[in-house]
Amino acid sequence: MYRSILQRNGRRAFSVLNEYCGRRISAALGVNVEARRTIIDHSYSAHFMDFKGSSISSSMKKLVVTKLSQNFRSAVCLQTVPVPTPGDEDLLVKNRFVGINASDINYSAGRYDPSVKPPFGAGFEGIGEVVGLGLSASARFTVGDKVAYFSDGAFAEYTVIPSKKAVPVPAAQPEYLTLLLSGATAHIALRRLGDLTEGETVLVTAAAGGTGQFAVQFAKMAGCHVVGTCSSDEKAGFLKTIGCDRPVNYKSEDLAATLRKEYPRGIDVVYESVGGSIFDLSVNALANKGRLIVIGFISGYQSASGLQPITGGTLPAKLLRKSASVRGFFLPHFLSDYGESLTDMMKLFAKGKLVCEVDRGDLDPEGRFVGLESVFRAVDHMYVGKNLGKVVVEVAPVVDSKL
Repeated sequence: MYRSILQRNGRRAFSVLNEYCGRRISAALGVNVEARRTIIDHSYSAHFMDFKGSSISSSMKKLVVTKLSQNFRSAVCLQTVPVPTPGDEDLLVKNRFVGINASDINYSAGRYDPSVKPPFGAGFEGIGEVVGLGLSASARFTVGDKVAYFSDGAFAEYTVIPSKKAVPVPAAQPEYLTLLLSGATAHIALRRLGDLTEGETVLVTAAAGGTGQFAVQFAKMAGCHVVGTCSSDEKAGFLKTIGCDRPVNYKSEDLAATLRKEYPRGIDVVYESVGGSIFDLSVNALANKGRLIVIGFISGYQSASGLQPITGGTLPAKLLRKSASVRGFFLPHFLSDYGESLTDMMKLFAKGKLVCEVDRGDLDPEGRFVGLESVFRAVDHMYVGKNLGKVVVEVAPVVDSKL
């Protein structure tokens, strides 16, 4: 059932989110695309390509899914392909950074859309500079604009995207990638499904990860006591800096025993992204009228089914006994909240009140994630739980960059 639900809803939902982002985010970021010049000389060619200014070559590197598999390294290979040409309403974006998401494996496994067969491009989140565009697209964008986007095939040196999916941003900084998906998920989920009340206790699993870091901060802003799970003392230290009251390093502490001892009344809200045994533990830790928000279950994504087993047979009795609830959250179902949410986060970020931690692989044994070849390392880095913050890959480092 899990596979069929993803296949039925996943691809369409991401497409809807892409188009919505392009319409709403520019206002939140203070980028006035409507004020741009309009095209009055229709003798222009069908598209514009700034080959000289951006050093666009005739070929590029791109990560392509060549077979469906939850093993990312097995499913994806690096290929050299022609640089695509933008159509009338398209932008050609030279990617500066791409974002790594847990769902990249769901995508390579074909869990979102059964009609799409290999080969197809991997990745769906990037940020960079417009280096080419179609005639109609030039009414709102111009060469040199910085944009972020959600679109298939983001793991490439250049990506063609419909202009309506482009999100204007002040600069091609990886911090903006953290807000568009990871930040928005935490912000809206806690506000709409968490029903947070000042003084409540909130547990955030994988708290030092891409979306967990935001859940910690937003719960703290709501006046809650925040408990965050992590896998190292370094991450525990980071969590303290962003307001986490009780970091729990589950590698050195028994999480279940800690919660029973220190929070005998139970946990009011759980922001859960791990699944499997952590989901079971979280259910057991709920307080009366507790709410458990499921935003993912990364522990199962690398399995054939995409899931880790849970003790679902006893779940109804456990929820009934505590008048508790389990609530699922999928960002595309909350698009009406997206614009306001992003506006709020951008204001907090601009004022220095919101930390957007980015993991570029500085502590990886092989060094920073630079170049598309390092996407494989970056995915592994995230799945073994070594990341601190949102994992990003620098696609095209430049010495003298306008970015």
